[in-house]
Amino acid sequence: MGFFDFFTKDKKENLDKGLSKTKENVFSKITRTIAGKSKVDDEVLDNLEEVLVTSDVGVETTLKIIERIESRIVKDKYVNTDELTAILREEIASLLADNNTEELEDFDTPKDKKPYVIMVVGVNGVGKTTTIGKLAYHFKKAGKKVYLGAADTFRAAAVEQLMIWGERVGVDVIKQKMGADPASVAFDTLNSGKANDADVVIIDTAGRLHNKVNLMNELTKIKNVMKKVIPDAPHEVLLVLDGSTGQNAFEQAKQFTAATEVTALAITKLDGTAKGGVVIGISDHFHIPVKYIGLGEGLEDLQIFRKKEFVNSLFGDHEEK
Repeated sequence: MGFFDFFTKDKKENLDKGLSKTKENVFSKITRTIAGKSKVDDEVLDNLEEVLVTSDVGVETTLKIIERIESRIVKDKYVNTDELTAILREEIASLLADNNTEELEDFDTPKDKKPYVIMVVGVNGVGKTTTIGKLAYHFKKAGKKVYLGAADTFRAAAVEQLMIWGERVGVDVIKQKMGADPASVAFDTLNSGKANDADVVIIDTAGRLHNKVNLMNELTKIKNVMKKVIPDAPHEVLLVLDGSTGQNAFEQAKQFTAATEVTALAITKLDGTAKGGVVIGISDHFHIPVKYIGLGEGLEDLQIFRKKEFVNSLFGDHEEK
């Protein structure tokens, strides 16, 4: 099956729409950068550097991109401003390819991991519980039996929200009383999922960004208790970040990657922001694959992150024939 066979027209339209604010922001700045110029020179590159940094790509990643473009200029001897966007697109796509694992073709899980256990982390307000609900929807749509664990026992709203998602999607949610030990909820959820032949178990965790030591201890305890039920659990630690917060998302990523072993990222709320460049910077800086992106409130607006389609949507549709 080819790449474009499974990336449907509807998903592509959702992606284009979701990234429209970022695209407009970046293109308007690039247009001003090259106005009146015929050749990509030092001034254009300095201005492009500023465009990328102010689009929340991040300083380190921006410098890598500029260096790649400079290498292209040296190699090709001459680059005109008409070529700049195409080169920028190619180099960002190449950068993402260097730093991400193979992409999923669908919402699937390894056949030898059953149930496949996902522990979801992230601060309150980033769309963590909503992302869990949408993941449950997609997994169920793919024919998977899903169990959710409400291990954010410190906020009644978090448990209630997860219960609502469970009812909406039609999956089981395991909960305990408010203030219960989160690790105990995770233990019960894995036991229930295992006993009922679940394919996927997703555990919600508290979104409090308290000091790193407490965060580390709490998440480590949850993971250790999971291993009593399923020795290699969790199979995935998914960090949810709010793309609209730009550089703040970087800081949250630093905190959580220091506190626990994050294996995948979901970046949400890209439809309401011009800061979509943060996906590029975070992917490059942390060398953790961006697995999902959130592009709106609808169930279908959580998409598997596909590097090539993301870059094409951001910089214009110049797909390989």
